[in-house]
Amino acid sequence: MATEQGNGAGAGIGAEVGVGGVRVRLEPSMERARQVCAQYADEALYHHSWRSYLFGAAWARDRGLDFDQELFFVSAMLHDLALTPPFDSHTLPFEEAGGHLAQVFTAGLGWPPERRRRAAELIVLHMRDEVTPEEDLESRLLQVGTSADVSGSGLDAFDPAFTEALVAAHPRFGFADSFVRLFADQARRKPGCAAADLAAGDWPDRTRANPLETIRPR
Repeated sequence: MATEQGNGAGAGIGAEVGVGGVRVRLEPSMERARQVCAQYADEALYHHSWRSYLFGAAWARDRGLDFDQELFFVSAMLHDLALTPPFDSHTLPFEEAGGHLAQVFTAGLGWPPERRRRAAELIVLHMRDEVTPEEDLESRLLQVGTSADVSGSGLDAFDPAFTEALVAAHPRFGFADSFVRLFADQARRKPGCAAADLAAGDWPDRTRANPLETIRPR
């Protein structure tokens, strides 16, 4: 489980936190999603969830795109929880299991059915082919954020000062190696899933070679 540390950890409802000029106010639904992520994810996965959100939010800011902050943040906090033992499915790909988890969580928040489905859609689509911002902005932001943070794809779109500040606020805690192991486990048990396709190619090497892994917080 994640320790309550790092930028935004334990900040509480209504707190405004962020990195490098990217700010987010933790509304009740968002803080609850953060708490659930902190409870069930280890340090590496918890801070990956934060970095995924902040990368996506920075990408949108730099392009003047107005996005649904609550939907994106909640989805980012929940998107990998089906890789953890309490929520792992032995039959469904982790992103599909994560989509179901998101529907249950957001039902508890009182979100209407269509908004619950949107949260699930973001989580499923982050492991699918790229979508354009015009097609689905929030799904694109989660794809951008996770791709940059996991394998370094698209990392050159971000100011190095921002990425350094991001890793300082949300350290990696050996994220690359631990995430490659999680995908290898998914591939072994669910050979037809998207994680298995990635694990079989050059993705593990690209993930371990992500330049973010070499950043050492000052």
